[in-house]
Amino acid sequence: MPKKSIFVVDDEEDILALICHHLMREGFQVTTAANGETAVKAIAQKPPDLILLDLMLPGIDGLEVCRILKKENKTADIPIVMLTAKGEESDIITGLELGADDYITKPFSMKVLIARIHAISRRKQKSPTDKNALIRVHDIMINPGRHEVLIKGKPVEMTFSELRILHLLAGRPGWVMTREQIVDAVRGEDYAVTDRAVDVQIVGIRKKLGTKADYIETVRGVGYRFKE
Repeated sequence: MPKKSIFVVDDEEDILALICHHLMREGFQVTTAANGETAVKAIAQKPPDLILLDLMLPGIDGLEVCRILKKENKTADIPIVMLTAKGEESDIITGLELGADDYITKPFSMKVLIARIHAISRRKQKSPTDKNALIRVHDIMINPGRHEVLIKGKPVEMTFSELRILHLLAGRPGWVMTREQIVDAVRGEDYAVTDRAVDVQIVGIRKKLGTKADYIETVRGVGYRFKE
C-alpha cells in the first residue's frame, strides 16, 4: 500500500524538523512549507492525505490558509489539524468553523500528535455523510429515520433537536464541534439560537443518557465532542 502523505506547515525550523522526523519514522510521506503562500500552492498541485497547519505563520496566516483550502473542491475534503499556541481559543473556534478537523496545543508530545493523526484517519473512514444514517457506537444505537435512540436495546425518549445533536456528535467520535457548527447542522445556517440554548440541549441529552452521559465531553471554551 502507498504511504499516507502529510503536509506540515510551520515556520519554526526546529519544530518542523522534529515533526518530520517522527512522522517519517511512523511510515508517512512528508512534505513541508514554512509559510502560507508556499503551502497553498504546493497543496493545490499535489493534495496530501492530511495537513498539519500552524496558525501563526508569516504572510498568510494559518486561518487564511484553511479558508482558502476549504473553498477549493480539490482540497476541501483534506483533513486539517491546527497547531496552536495556548490562549488562541478564539482562533481554534474560527478554524473549526472554517472546516478544520482538530487542533493540538503547543507544546505537545509527538506520541499525542501521532495518535491524533491516526484517529482522524479512522474518523474519515467511519464518519457518516447521511443525516439519516443509522449509527451504532459503544452501546448506543441512533436511528433518525425512526426517531429512535436505544441504549443497550432499551428505548430513550428524545426531542427532535436532542436526537439530531446526539446523531451529529456520535457520528463523528473524537471530533470537536463548536456550538455554531451544532446549530448549523441541526437547524440550518439561518436558525437564530444562542450558545446557551445548545448548552441546555446538551444538559438534556446527558440526563437522558443516564450512566452514559460522560460519552459527551465538554471542550472548554470551544464546544463538545463524543468520546471515541
